[in-house]
Amino acid sequence: MEEILDSFTGTITPWIFGTFFTLSLAALLAATKNWREMKRSPYFFQRLQAGKRLQTYLSSSAFLFLIAIVVTAYAWQVPQEDTILMAILANSKPTPAAQQEEVDELSNIVEVVEDASPSQFQLEDTENPGQLLSVSDQPFVALKPELPSEYDRFEPTAALEENSNLGAVSFSTEVTDDYQAVAPREIFAEGYYTLYATFSYDGLSDGMVWSWIWRHDGELVEGGNEVWAYGEEGPGYIYLAPEEGFEAGRYSLEVWVNDELMAQSSVIMNNASISANN
Repeated sequence: MEEILDSFTGTITPWIFGTFFTLSLAALLAATKNWREMKRSPYFFQRLQAGKRLQTYLSSSAFLFLIAIVVTAYAWQVPQEDTILMAILANSKPTPAAQQEEVDELSNIVEVVEDASPSQFQLEDTENPGQLLSVSDQPFVALKPELPSEYDRFEPTAALEENSNLGAVSFSTEVTDDYQAVAPREIFAEGYYTLYATFSYDGLSDGMVWSWIWRHDGELVEGGNEVWAYGEEGPGYIYLAPEEGFEAGRYSLEVWVNDELMAQSSVIMNNASISANN
């Protein structure tokens, strides 16, 4: 019963019921008045008109009262909770039994380091005695972006200097007249619009060659390549407006000058993140 009564709390159901019930009573009172007039009037025409009004008010009163009953019956139902509840456990620790299993698995492999070859080491499987596995100790090599050949078409006539520099890239959907980002951010919604990447530069010279590369989740989507003709310093911008619209994922921008990667930055397109932040 408490759940049913709580279903009325904080809703407009009582107001709707009260409105229709009040109108029903008003129509019933008007019908009563016309009934008395029909009984007491000495003239046939007045009794006839009063009878018609009586039928109209009685019908209206019954209809309004029926609506009030229907609204009340619908609101009286216990609401069904269809929301799927999920709990996400972050930074949870495994149970002691799981921890012991991991220790047992690691203990099955014994590392034997040979002093004669510091660049290699051998692993002995305790479950298969006498079987050794040689593993080379090679340094990790990080992947570096490469400038696609189709955006490397010109030979520069000016060399990079020590003070040649491109500032940090800011992303926004609007820029001012002097190429400053309006409300820059790192997360955007999916859809159709223009994304601007603004930056400052100094120490550049006309005759250098610059390229800009846009990628979506690492895949090349658009770019350009031309001879620099914008002076030594100032603000600049690059924009992207794909015909298919921005899809979910990471969009990254690379700015190359004379085959050197001068700036690299990225943004996330995700409607779910936008909703969560709001």
